[in-house]
Amino acid sequence: MIEKTSELILETRGLTKKISGKAVVSDVHLKIKRGDIYGFLGPNGAGKTTTIRMLLGLAKPTFGTVRIFGQDIRRDRLAILRKVGSLVEYPSYYGHLSAYENLETVRRLLGVSRNRIDEALSVVRLSKEAHRPVKGFSLGMKQRLGIATALLGEPELLILDEPTNGLDPAGILEIRELIKSLPRTHGVTILISSHLLSEVEQMATRVGIIAKGNMLFQDKIDVLKRQAKSRISLGVSDPESAWRLLLSQGHRAEWDRSRLTVEQASDQAVASIVAGLVRQNYQVYRVEEEVASLESIFLDITGSEGSL
Repeated sequence: MIEKTSELILETRGLTKKISGKAVVSDVHLKIKRGDIYGFLGPNGAGKTTTIRMLLGLAKPTFGTVRIFGQDIRRDRLAILRKVGSLVEYPSYYGHLSAYENLETVRRLLGVSRNRIDEALSVVRLSKEAHRPVKGFSLGMKQRLGIATALLGEPELLILDEPTNGLDPAGILEIRELIKSLPRTHGVTILISSHLLSEVEQMATRVGIIAKGNMLFQDKIDVLKRQAKSRISLGVSDPESAWRLLLSQGHRAEWDRSRLTVEQASDQAVASIVAGLVRQNYQVYRVEEEVASLESIFLDITGSEGSL
C-alpha cells in the first residue's frame, strides 16, 4: 500500500551516510505516519543513531533527503526543529540544579511559557521531585526528565534514541507506559529506536528494521508477526525411519536426532500425517505446534547480529 504524502509526518528518500568511504547508513527510506509509535529496530551499531542524527540535522547526509512536516531539513531546519522534541543518547543535566531549574534553562532557549515546565513535569510524573537536585535522581527519573525536556516545546514529533537503555525492569515499565500514553494524550507522533524487539513490540504500531546500515523491513507490527512460520513437532517411535517416510510422501520434514518437525502444515495435513504414521505401525506420542517468536523473526531478518 502506498502512503499518501499528506499522511506522512516524516519521510526519507535514499538516506545515505558514508564515513571514510564506508556507508554506515545506506539508501534508507523511512515513512512515519502522523500518530504512529514507530519502532526503529536494529542490532547495536546498525546505523540507528546515525540515522537519527541526520533526521535532526546534527549530521549531514552524503546522499538522500529528509522531509519532516513536508519540509526539507536542509532548507527549513529551524522551523522543523521548533516542532520536534528529541532525546538522543544519554541526556545531560546540571546535577546541582533541580529538575525545575534544569527545565528552566531549556525553556528560556525555546521561549515558551513558564507553565510548560509544570505541565511537562506532570506528564512524566516528576512534579513531586521538581525541586530536588538532579544528581540524586535514579537513572529512570533522569530518563523521564529527558523526555520532559523534549516535551517542553509541545512537539508534534518526538524522537527517542534507546530511551530504556540501562534501566531496570521497573524503570523500563515506567518509560514504556509513558511513551504509549503520549500519542493519545498529547497527539504526539513518536520515533523510538531500540535493539530490543521484545520491548518495542509492546509499544509500536509500526516498525522499521535496520542492519549494517540497510533497511530490511518496514510495516505494521502485525505484518511482522504474520511472518512467523508455524512448525509441527512430532514425538514418534523410530523418528529417523518416520522422517524418511514423510519425505517419501512429499512432506517438508526435518529430523535433528531429537525431534521430528513438519513445516507449516494445515490441520488436515497434520491429521493425514498422523494417520499415515499409525497405519505404518509408528507410535505417535506427542503432536505440538511451535510458532516462531518475533525474536526469532528478528534474528532471521538481521542475521546473528540481532541483540535481544
